[in-house]
Amino acid sequence: MSEPTAAADLTSAVDRIPGWFWPTDRRLFDWILSAGDQGDLLELGTYLGKSAVLIGGHLRPGEIFTVCDLFESDAPDADNDAETSKSYSTLTRRKFEDNYLGVHADLPRIVHGPTSEILDHVKADSCRFVHVDASHLYAHVKQDVLAARTVLREDGIVAFDDYRSEHTPGVALAVWEAVSRLGLEPICVSTQKLYATWGDPAPIRTRMLEWLGSAPDLWHTIDALGDRQLLRVNQRKKPKPAAGGGDLAELGRLSAELRRTSAELKKTTSDSRAAVQALRKATGEISLAGPVVQRAVRWTRSRITRHRSAG
Repeated sequence: MSEPTAAADLTSAVDRIPGWFWPTDRRLFDWILSAGDQGDLLELGTYLGKSAVLIGGHLRPGEIFTVCDLFESDAPDADNDAETSKSYSTLTRRKFEDNYLGVHADLPRIVHGPTSEILDHVKADSCRFVHVDASHLYAHVKQDVLAARTVLREDGIVAFDDYRSEHTPGVALAVWEAVSRLGLEPICVSTQKLYATWGDPAPIRTRMLEWLGSAPDLWHTIDALGDRQLLRVNQRKKPKPAAGGGDLAELGRLSAELRRTSAELKKTTSDSRAAVQALRKATGEISLAGPVVQRAVRWTRSRITRHRSAG
């Protein structure tokens, strides 16, 4: 197994890979994957490897990281095939592998096929973290929910992508159905993902709150979800720099410069107007003098002609 990749290098590598993996979720993944006891890792639906590269950076000695995706293969049914053809037509296993090996020395274990086959490859109660980001169709997400429940340890955490997007109602139905009927306990949500466990969420939530209290780049709220508490986490907007003494001095300098420039512009405009008026006057005078000059020239020419004739 390869040595862990430095956090800065990992962030840079993730940025270069096409896909959808927002900063808030990267921070949550980092925190979740850095904590807890030994356990395997699983990603259902990996696209080009953006999140897989980050997950692989937290792989510990003795653990197995498995990714499962159809890649360029045919989907198991017509609806799923239409979905993959529309949204993931450029996805190939080769592209995923190239992206992953651009960061890590070894590939994860790859299950090249539908996520319905994952239980043939990953043992029950073996995983500490599962990321579900495969099909958006209800029937398939429901299978992925059940698979995640099977492979997760009691204190393991699952992250569901697109649990609230308007174009993925099947994900929302399957995930909240698991909350209401299958004992899934939500821990927190971001704008894109829901994080939950089939264990006791209270200790995880308590540790997460302690961490969030020391994370200046994130903000959070605690919202009521029936009789539950649900953390909502998002990236904090970067504040605009406060105007200090140096900033005020610079502002004063720029204001004075603007006033000087404005005065010079007014003077130049005034001079230009005077020049235009003088030019118009000279032009008028030339226009008036023109006929007089022409008559004088004609008279002079006639005198010269008569003088020559007399001679």
